[in-house]
Amino acid sequence: MREKIIAAAKQRFFHYGYAKTTMAELAGDCDMSPGNLYRYFPGKLDIAEEICRRASIQTAEELQRILEEPGLSARERLWRFLLQDLRSTFETLEEDPKIVDMAQIVTAERPSFHNEGLKRERDVIARILEMGVAAGEFRLKDPAAACAEFIQAATMRFSYPQLFSRLSLERLEFELEGVFKLITDGLACPIQAAAEEKARLAPQDA
Repeated sequence: MREKIIAAAKQRFFHYGYAKTTMAELAGDCDMSPGNLYRYFPGKLDIAEEICRRASIQTAEELQRILEEPGLSARERLWRFLLQDLRSTFETLEEDPKIVDMAQIVTAERPSFHNEGLKRERDVIARILEMGVAAGEFRLKDPAAACAEFIQAATMRFSYPQLFSRLSLERLEFELEGVFKLITDGLACPIQAAAEEKARLAPQDA
C-alpha cells in the first residue's frame, strides 16, 4: 500500500505540483479514506521526503559505479563523478519545474534529509580521493573525508544547478571543468604534476 501511495503521489506532485495536492486527493487516488492514508504517512511532506530520498539513493548508487570502472585514474573518476552528477540532476530538474519546487520544500523543511543525501555522495568522493592517494596521484593535507567535504562545498552549485542559477548545461559544464582543474591541480602530487606538465609541453608527433 505504501508503494501505491508513493506512485499516486508522484503522479499528483509532478502534474499538479506539491502545493496544489491534498492528502484527500491522494487518498481518493488510492481508494482509501484520508484517515487510512495517515496510517501510512503522517503528512504530505513525509510522502514527498520519501520520493526524494529514493531518488537520492538511486543517484548515489549510480555515482558509486564509477568506483568500479576499470582503467581509470582517480582524476578521471572524480571528473566523471562531478560531470555525471551535474548532468543527471540537471536533466531531472529540467523535465519539470514542479520537481524543483518539491525538492526546495523538502530541503528547507527537512534539512536532515538533505544532509543524508550529501553524505552519500561525499562518501564516494572520499573513496576516489583515497584511490588517488594510493596510486600516488593525490597528496592530501587533511583526511579524505574532510577533503571530500571541501570538494563538495566547492562544487555544490553543480549538484543542484537549477536551485542556484538558470545557466545552460553547456555553460555549467564549462564552469565545472574550470573548478575541477583548480581542485585537481591543488591535489596533485608534485612528481605527478611535473610529469603532467612535461607531457603537456612536449612537442606533439606530426
